[in-house]
This record gives sequence, structure tokens and C-alpha cells, in this order.
Amino acid sequence: MAIPMERLGDRAFNHRTSVEIESEYDRLRAEARAEGDKMKRYFDEAHEAYENGDGAAAKHLSNLGKQHKAARDDLNRQAAEFIFRENNHPDRVAADTIDLHGLYVEEAEDILEARIRDAQARGQTHLHVIVGKGNHSTGGVRKIAPRVEQVCTEMGLEFAAEENEGRIYVDLTGGKVEGVPGLPQQPEGYQPGAGYQSEGRPNQYAGGGGYPGQQGGQQQQNQQQQEDDIWADLVGACFKKCCVVM
Repeated sequence: MAIPMERLGDRAFNHRTSVEIESEYDRLRAEARAEGDKMKRYFDEAHEAYENGDGAAAKHLSNLGKQHKAARDDLNRQAAEFIFRENNHPDRVAADTIDLHGLYVEEAEDILEARIRDAQARGQTHLHVIVGKGNHSTGGVRKIAPRVEQVCTEMGLEFAAEENEGRIYVDLTGGKVEGVPGLPQQPEGYQPGAGYQSEGRPNQYAGGGGYPGQQGGQQQQNQQQQEDDIWADLVGACFKKCCVVM
């Protein structure tokens, strides 16, 4: 099971998954933490050298610290993209749902804002935001829900907690939330954690009788791939600018 640091939600993944996938996520976060430790050490040493009047050493140590900071941020970006795409694969969440499990607060804030703007541009009227119940957060304190509410408030959007306390319903039209609708219908054939090949990539045909032979199956697949590519570009752009604070 993935081990949290300042991560959101109950656990990193919202579904049963392979050991290889969880190990890859944990590896990225662990390496990021290690780079962060090195960054801090070099910055501390740079400060000490500066206080001792050794400007050349201070500059050298500071540059080393910056290198490790860049490495840390890149590893966290990879981990964030990895976990987000795993948890938000079309086979796992409905089109009007976003799952923020496994993300740090700052990562979740940026991707949620991008998702809201993208949904509004597509004419969607609402969004179900999975935030987790905080059962495994540090000290049992929920971090993501307050930040989601803050983002919605800043964007002028009404929101309400759903019957499942691990979700927040957001109205994207700017109107008031008179009543929270039921939970969104899961994708057809949805089974948490099912449909994985040995290399850990989603098998969209698992549990569906093999290759889709129904009329229109290929067209639907191509349309879904196009939507996935658009959303992947959006996610990548968001995480590239995301400032991670640990």
C-alpha cells in the first residue's frame, strides 16, 4: 500500500491495482523526498558558508541545492501525472467526476482548477470531486476538502458535500446548489482494479468479451482516444507549471 507524506485522501489508488503500479508510484515519491532532503542539506550548508564569509562555497552549494530542487520537482510531477491518470482512467470514473487521491494539496489545487475550466468550456454543468475522507491523512485531518472548497469559492462556484462524505458536488454554471444529485453512474462494465495486464497498463477489453465487435465500437474507441489525448495534454501542461511544496 502506498505510504503518504502530505498526500491527499485515504490511499493513493481508488482501485485494486498491481504491485508494480503501486511500487512505481512509491518509488517516484520516495526519490522525490530523497532529492528534497539533499536540497535542504545543500541550502543549509550554503547559508552556513555565507555566514562564514565564504561566498564562493556558498554559491557552489546553493547551485547544488537548486539542482536537487529541480530533480525533486520533476519526480513529483511524474508521480502526480502517474497517479492522476491511473485514478481517472475512463474505465474507473464517470465523465463528470475527478478523483484527487494520491496528490499533494498544491497539485490537486492546480489540476482541479484546470479541470473545472475545461469542463465549463465543454458545457458541463457540474462536477463530482472525489476528495477522500481523510482517514489516513496525517493526524486524520482532511486537507483536500477545504482546498477544494477554497478553489470553488475563488472561482465563484457553489458546492455541497455529497451523501458520500468523500465527495463534493460542484455546480459549474454559477447557480445555487438546491439539492445534491445522486452519485454519477460508473462507466459500463466498471470493476475497480480489473482489466490490468501484467505490465500494469489498462486493458480496455478485459471483462468485455475481448475485442469489441459491436457496430460502432471502433468509432467509439477512436472518439474516446481523442478525448483522452486532449485531457492528457491538459494534465501535462498543468503539472509542468505546478509548484510542489513539501
